Amino acid sequence: MDIKSFIRDIPDFPQTMIIFRDITPLMSNGEALRFTVQKMAEPFKNAGIQNVAAIESRGFFFGPCIALELGCGFTPIRKKGKLPWQTDSEDYSLEYGTATIEMHKDALNKGERVLLLDDVLATGGTISAAARLVEKQGALVSGMVFLIELDFLQGRKNIKVNCPVHSIVHY
Repeated sequence: MDIKSFIRDIPDFPQTMIIFRDITPLMSNGEALRFTVQKMAEPFKNAGIQNVAAIESRGFFFGPCIALELGCGFTPIRKKGKLPWQTDSEDYSLEYGTATIEMHKDALNKGERVLLLDDVLATGGTISAAARLVEKQGALVSGMVFLIELDFLQGRKNIKVNCPVHSIVHY
């Protein structure tokens, strides 16, 4: 199945010169969604993953599904101020600004094997901040998975964690 054919390009969103990759057509097709979730989980089936930590907001679309595929728990990584409990936080740079993400302080256990998930790997700033959150809690980043990788931004070069990195669609 050609997953890329279910992704729509939206020019100049959220700002001029950015091409937004709209995944709502993919999400609305049950067969394409199931196939995508299976492809994202597949490389990590035998990796001993104990938790999938997904980044808000579009990472949430896939995080619980992939956790179910892998038979493990799910942890949300949210934008600043969205979680109701005590949090750890990390600041990071985007290709078009800066932001902060947070995770509950008690979300992960020491030594727990975590698969980090986000919808897009662009510059690597968001996933690197998420990796720092995981490591703050003594857990291990055991893999990273993305629906889309924007190869021209070379975000992989900015990932400092030594783990498998898997992307489904490349632009």
